[in-house]
Amino acid sequence: MDLVTLKNWSTEDVTEVVEGSIAIKNNPEQYAEATSQRSLAMLFQKTSTRTRCAGEVGMTQLGGHAVFLDWRTTNFALADLRDEIRVLSAYSDVILARFLKHADVVKAAESATVPLINGCCDRYHPTQALGDLMTIQEKLGRIEGVKLTYVGVHNNVCNSLIIAGMKTGMEVTVVAPETNPAAVDEELYETARKAGTYKTSDQIHEAIESSDVVYTDTWVDMEFFTDPAFKDEKERRIKTLSPYQLNAELLAGQDVLVMHCLPAHRGYEISGEIVEDPRSIMFDQSENRLHSMKGAILKLLGAL
Repeated sequence: MDLVTLKNWSTEDVTEVVEGSIAIKNNPEQYAEATSQRSLAMLFQKTSTRTRCAGEVGMTQLGGHAVFLDWRTTNFALADLRDEIRVLSAYSDVILARFLKHADVVKAAESATVPLINGCCDRYHPTQALGDLMTIQEKLGRIEGVKLTYVGVHNNVCNSLIIAGMKTGMEVTVVAPETNPAAVDEELYETARKAGTYKTSDQIHEAIESSDVVYTDTWVDMEFFTDPAFKDEKERRIKTLSPYQLNAELLAGQDVLVMHCLPAHRGYEISGEIVEDPRSIMFDQSENRLHSMKGAILKLLGAL
């Protein structure tokens, strides 16, 4: 069993990880030796704060060991990916891979002889979605029937929220005037529409008024935000997306929880005022990446 996306996970699989992650958070001493003598190999092409810390700290807190590998300081950049993944499988019990391209995550999972976790790629971010579901369950006491509106650029995080919605009965409305081309998954959208858990809207006020949760993400991926070659596209996106910023005016009087997968660009997709607003649960959401990563690792090791 792997975690490349949540598509191949059942509702029971997702629920088990959400409930298990809450149990791990509330009773850490019971899981302190859960991965004793086991290792997590963390292979990253992309920069990371939450995913890296969740994997490294999480594995340590479970009694195991984590090895962080920067793609640029290994032979992965020089050799055949499939060969190197087979080698890495011999040294570890689980692999956490944070790659630029989804196709490489798939290739790695097919080549690995141990479970592989997709720690983020250009199309999906399943570990983020598990942490989000855990947070929603904690805050609202339920997931099924929760109405979540995602605002901004339709990207990898949005895709994984749509999949999570299908698995749990959470209703996801997407208000996104922009889509990252690499994230397009028409088969997913059609399946989710048929399931009745996904729809799109161009009416941001109307969507928020009927929501329990409002969620946003950066308009420009972190690796491009300060890239001079992306300057014109960045400026175009900011102009297009400015009316979709989560701010005090947009959320005035709205009884909603505010989520953001972080890192955030304050003053762009979300105002600093809303980051610090009592309705914001983004730092609880960020903390839960640690506990949900532990849950995912234990699930894949058959130890949850």
